[in-house]
Amino acid sequence: MKVDALVLGAGIVGVSVAIHLAMRGRSVVLVDRRGAGEETSFGNAGLIQREGVAPHLFPQDLPTLLSYARNQSTTMRFQWRALPKLSNFLLQYWWYSRSASYQKIVDDYSKFIAHAVSEHAPLVEQAGASNLIGKAGWMEVYRSKASFNAAQTEAEAHSRFGLEHEVLDPSRLKSQEPGVTAELAGGIHWTQPWTVRDPLALTQAYLRLFQKLGGRFAISDATTLREVASGWEVDTIDGAVTARDAVVALGPWSDKLLRKLGRRLPLGVKRGYHMHYGPRGNIGISMPIYDEAGFLVAPMHRGIRLTTGAEFALLDAPSNPAQLNSAEQVAALSYPLGERLDTNAWLGARPCTPDMKPIVGPEGRQGLWLALGHAHHGLTLGPATGRLLAEMMTGETPFIDPTPYSISRFN
Repeated sequence: MKVDALVLGAGIVGVSVAIHLAMRGRSVVLVDRRGAGEETSFGNAGLIQREGVAPHLFPQDLPTLLSYARNQSTTMRFQWRALPKLSNFLLQYWWYSRSASYQKIVDDYSKFIAHAVSEHAPLVEQAGASNLIGKAGWMEVYRSKASFNAAQTEAEAHSRFGLEHEVLDPSRLKSQEPGVTAELAGGIHWTQPWTVRDPLALTQAYLRLFQKLGGRFAISDATTLREVASGWEVDTIDGAVTARDAVVALGPWSDKLLRKLGRRLPLGVKRGYHMHYGPRGNIGISMPIYDEAGFLVAPMHRGIRLTTGAEFALLDAPSNPAQLNSAEQVAALSYPLGERLDTNAWLGARPCTPDMKPIVGPEGRQGLWLALGHAHHGLTLGPATGRLLAEMMTGETPFIDPTPYSISRFN
């Protein structure tokens, strides 16, 4: 089979790229080794983070670094045996997180993430997925006055990006979320983001939209991608597919394919865990809540989802439930979590670049394109990435400047 474009990877980013190419009249085959949205896109916290202009940086202050070095934090853990292989990435991550570098990154990032909700909106409507979307925003809550005061200062500073928020004192928090029993100093309610009650279902709805537009989905081992005279070719269970253009949107597995093709990028992995719980009694929570203790709880169709912070480990390292168990001990005392609904904790991996910005654009070889490295914001930036890359691939004027996301910044 011969088509205009191959898209490798059917997570939220890959599906969004495929949709936007199909909308522009391109014949597209989307491939994955599993069903759409069944890997990293399955297990996130369901946040479309319009407010997320400041990506997660590597801590710079010594007390936080020493705290993390104990490897008992719910916010961040690491596997000791992985550190030698991760050291170069972590050093670069720390370097880009320095104040001067980071402020430029925030300025670049804010221009992209400003379109997070507005680019999801038409796809949600066309996919008939409005029932999956919440529009009440989400909140961050704080256990100490010092951290609450710092959060208010930061929230006010972010108003220059057009972000809106409400400050919640303890009484307003209790009134809004009666199921939260923790003694909290206050919270920040971000009112503009959207939330998703079932991220897997949203990705699958977007896949159906892609198929309605004439796109095809195939099961494939993406590592079979090879350059041929007419462009790029990959093997699927239905035979080889050849295309003029190929898009690598394989999330944390992109590195394996790119290395095979002779391209080495400074990509790292942040792993994360989740577990679902039935609500305790008749009280749940109305929106996702990030607790400064280092975890997030979110109402999902399956139950209340508890998600952990980051774990630095090798991509295929065995699961380690210690971080989830630690978060659960605190969360169960503070939120209405009932019985566990999952047999085992879900484990996923976020693809990360050291400068915290995704890589979107041409790889350098004719017809090879990249859409990867979205870290915590794959769901948030999926449709915006799809539009940006499709515009570049079809010769349209990009709706934002793609330069900050070019692979050339690492050359």
